[in-house]
Amino acid sequence: MNTVLIIDDEEKLRSLLSRIIRLEGFNVLEAENLKVACKLLDKEFIDVVLCDVKLPDGNGVDFVKETKLKFPSIEIILLTAYGNIADGVQSMKNGAFDYITKGDDNDKIIPLLNRAFEKVQLQKRIEQLEKQVGKRYFFESILGESVVIKDAIALAQKVAPTDANVLLLGETGTGKEVFAQAIHAGSKRNGKAFLALNCSAFGKEILESEIFGHKVGAFTGATKDKKGLIEEANNGTLFLDEIGEMHIDLQSKLLRVLETNEFIKVGDTKSTKVNVRIIAATNRDLQDDVKEGKFREDLFYRLNVFAISLPPLRERKNDIEILANHFIQIFAVKMNKSITGMSEDFREHLSEHEWKGNIRELKNVIERAVILTDKSELDFNCLPVDMQTPVLKHGILSAFDLSSVEKLHIQRVLIHTKGNKTEAAKLLNIGLTTLYRKIEEFHLM
Repeated sequence: MNTVLIIDDEEKLRSLLSRIIRLEGFNVLEAENLKVACKLLDKEFIDVVLCDVKLPDGNGVDFVKETKLKFPSIEIILLTAYGNIADGVQSMKNGAFDYITKGDDNDKIIPLLNRAFEKVQLQKRIEQLEKQVGKRYFFESILGESVVIKDAIALAQKVAPTDANVLLLGETGTGKEVFAQAIHAGSKRNGKAFLALNCSAFGKEILESEIFGHKVGAFTGATKDKKGLIEEANNGTLFLDEIGEMHIDLQSKLLRVLETNEFIKVGDTKSTKVNVRIIAATNRDLQDDVKEGKFREDLFYRLNVFAISLPPLRERKNDIEILANHFIQIFAVKMNKSITGMSEDFREHLSEHEWKGNIRELKNVIERAVILTDKSELDFNCLPVDMQTPVLKHGILSAFDLSSVEKLHIQRVLIHTKGNKTEAAKLLNIGLTTLYRKIEEFHLM
């Protein structure tokens, strides 16, 4: 049952509010001061707090800040006999759900409580979902029923308990970091640090400092010693994404770590010992890079102790619907929408799409669709324009394809004119009235 805590030193008002709120079906606890309230907060499961601003042992505005730090999911509504703008502004800054005046706003309390409880329930659902999402780092939670993904999972499960270096191969967006996390979670290093770095995100000098650290004075701006990620990940795992983008000069330093378990910080004169497992990933063909002199051959063989190729999404068509439904669940909860699934048309377009961006692209498409829809399921209209092309069935167009092509063309022209309907009608060579009728017919705007 939803629980409300009322904090007010006026017993009559506290009792009156308590009776009103109980009649609405809520569980109610009472406290005459902040000391009693804090004991109840520590002991009971409380969802919403109604708190007076001026209390014998403190101020409600300050209480909001302290309580939200300790119990961030609890919503607090402040009550005051004499409202003032400064207190109202500060209470909202401190995290209060709302700030209302006693007596004058009694009729607002129940609707306000209902809205506060909705927010609490949403937060609880998000927290629960985040716990589920956290499990994705274990092999059991990598989604997919296709043979190719199951084979990749089986290989990763074999190598996880060892200390062998792993090289994850595959296109961008195929889930290489998720696999790296799962391998770490399945190893004896689980519980120790897992750190990730995209080697393509930095230039040579910054990347060297990020990975290996530096000593004070090593270069302009180095005002203090800095640990690199290799040292931070000691006894754990370091995931180096896009390893093929690493400058060849840095590759020799990484090779030394793999061969001797030691490295030298930028600006240092002595070695630092580490015990770190390296999982690297790339979407490049490193063997071709070796031939072209862009990647060290000795480093390639050190990293390639155990290679796992992750399949692109187009090679695991049967998994698209599974992944899409997973993302629908995540984003529906985050956006507080009730979405049960996808229309057949939406599902067909997902299945026929090339997915050059793989799982990452699918995730983005679903997030966008959930934002756009006001319905209980995602449909054709929620798809990006470039995906709204007629689906070929057995090599021929369906009977509905002509209207689909017309709708898509009008939508593209409207995008080109940035919504200017007069200009769009001219480009389409149709009357403005006809364009408005088409927009209404196809639900374009």
